[in-house]
Amino acid sequence: MPRATMTARDTAWNRSAASLLLGLLCCALPWSTFAALPLPANDSSALRIQGSNTIGAKLGPALVKGLFEEQGLSAIRVEAGAAENEQKIIGKTADGRSVTVDLAAHGSSTGFAALKDGSAELAAASRPIKDSELNALQALGNLRSRSAEQIIAIDGLAIILHPSNPISALHTEQLAQVFAGEVTDWAQLGGHSGTINLYARDDNSGTYDTFKELVLSANGKTLSMTAQRFESSDLLSDRVSQDPQGIGFIGLPSIRQAKAVSIAAGESQPMPPSVTLIATEDYPLSRRLYLYNQESLQNPWAKALVRFAHSPRGQAIVAQNGFIAQTVQAVRVTPSSAMPAAYQVLAAEAQRLSVNFRFQQGSASLDNKAQRDLERLLDYLKSQDKLQHKVVLVGFGDPKSDPARAQLLSKLRAMAVRRELAKQGVLFREITGLGDELPVAANDGDEGRIKNRRVEVWVY
Repeated sequence: MPRATMTARDTAWNRSAASLLLGLLCCALPWSTFAALPLPANDSSALRIQGSNTIGAKLGPALVKGLFEEQGLSAIRVEAGAAENEQKIIGKTADGRSVTVDLAAHGSSTGFAALKDGSAELAAASRPIKDSELNALQALGNLRSRSAEQIIAIDGLAIILHPSNPISALHTEQLAQVFAGEVTDWAQLGGHSGTINLYARDDNSGTYDTFKELVLSANGKTLSMTAQRFESSDLLSDRVSQDPQGIGFIGLPSIRQAKAVSIAAGESQPMPPSVTLIATEDYPLSRRLYLYNQESLQNPWAKALVRFAHSPRGQAIVAQNGFIAQTVQAVRVTPSSAMPAAYQVLAAEAQRLSVNFRFQQGSASLDNKAQRDLERLLDYLKSQDKLQHKVVLVGFGDPKSDPARAQLLSKLRAMAVRRELAKQGVLFREITGLGDELPVAANDGDEGRIKNRRVEVWVY
């Protein structure tokens, strides 16, 4: 299993590295280096955030608390809001004035609705904005632009079972059949005989939207009416961990006491939801977590939170809360006979970086995450003295009728990344394309083809 061998960096490593980074940053960055933000008038909220429960339950409040600390606020506390899954993060200024951020976490779709009616300045989403939402919010500008769409973390949907369930891997096609109610007994999947009980997030959830897109719709299925639905990922996970016949899907931080299984899609090998495989977005059910704002953002606290979330300190908080930070790391990959020969040599001699470059749909242009990753990669190469003939770019793509064309297109993708990095003085050791080798997703849908059209970065 060539991809599944990349799991040496586990979640514990990710959290410990984040803690170290956060500690160093706390010592190195005095509060006085940041301009103080204006205080809201009449004790009104400085910022209102609505949307994803995945973000809003823990990560959103943690990022707000980090921003408050950066601003020198004290006595920071989190209070329950007016309804379930609503919170207020409150801090005190040096002269005793309160600053409040309101956060409501009722699902990604509610965030876009709040942007539209003006009841929030930021929408938290655990899936990309839909075309219908984009059109409805045209008055706020192009919400797919780099200034409006903020990728703040990487997450993976974990497929969870009761810890006693012997099944260790499933294919997305099997998952679709299970959650559509077509496969109803564990014996049909190689487990012990017993009725399968389904647990799913509610319709407002970006987690559900992601599962529906990557698993159900991709296989022409719809969710069974027998599934129990939940607004809270943590509650869903707890129910599965108490039900020997249960299966559910949640974000990584909510695995808790449940058992997460490896997942395969298309021709890929089964992959566990590990730090490295999710960071590179190779894991079939990996996803991005977003903050969306109007294209011309005015609220100073919203601007500051977006900047803070992208900063090294913000990304350390991302990792501390169980998600995957976008910090570039080098990872050893174990060579495998299932790899192409040239890739085996690369794995034996070099290290792969925890970043993949992907492209806008139907375009040769790098997507919003890739554009920010260029900056992160350059910072890493400079800090590690690897600007001169130390970098290898490997392009991949989806199948074409002519294999030579697939290989050429994959190399052209690598050349597109090379062009951007070369502007900043990077000299490369090698640029290559491996066509449709080593797929990480099925090629029978747009989502899978986009994931397979990628560029890996390796360093010597």
